[in-house]
Amino acid sequence: MKALIDGYAGKVLLTKPLVTLYEAVQEFWVAEEDGELLGCGALHVMWEDLAEIRSVAVSPMALGRGVGHRIVAQLIATARELQLGRIFVLTFETKFFTRHGFVEIEGTPVSPEVYEEIMRSVDEGVAEFLDLSYVKPNTLGNSRMLLEL
Repeated sequence: MKALIDGYAGKVLLTKPLVTLYEAVQEFWVAEEDGELLGCGALHVMWEDLAEIRSVAVSPMALGRGVGHRIVAQLIATARELQLGRIFVLTFETKFFTRHGFVEIEGTPVSPEVYEEIMRSVDEGVAEFLDLSYVKPNTLGNSRMLLEL
């Protein structure tokens, strides 16, 4: 999974240290065929009603086969099972996520009280969600999108 994500790192995904992937392994769904990894994606719960889709990556040999769409559909289904109300994504792939019902947004879709609480997280992805200045280089050119469930 790390090799697959690293193939997109620095272009459309953030580099993920191996320890970060191990810490978040339970958040990932993977697609495979005959033992070969075709794609992956993660659902990271951020608050009682909010999760983020992260690290969606598809093997170059599986592009165009609907793998990414199936992974995102499963992540959305998982969010519904968890009774979450919203899913956030920070992405360059706006057309892809629009097909799943996401819409572009401005700002951070949480109350000031929740914002203050979430700021306590040490997770770099949460810092990107909050649009904190020290992660700005990671987010340049990305669009913020939200899906209401």
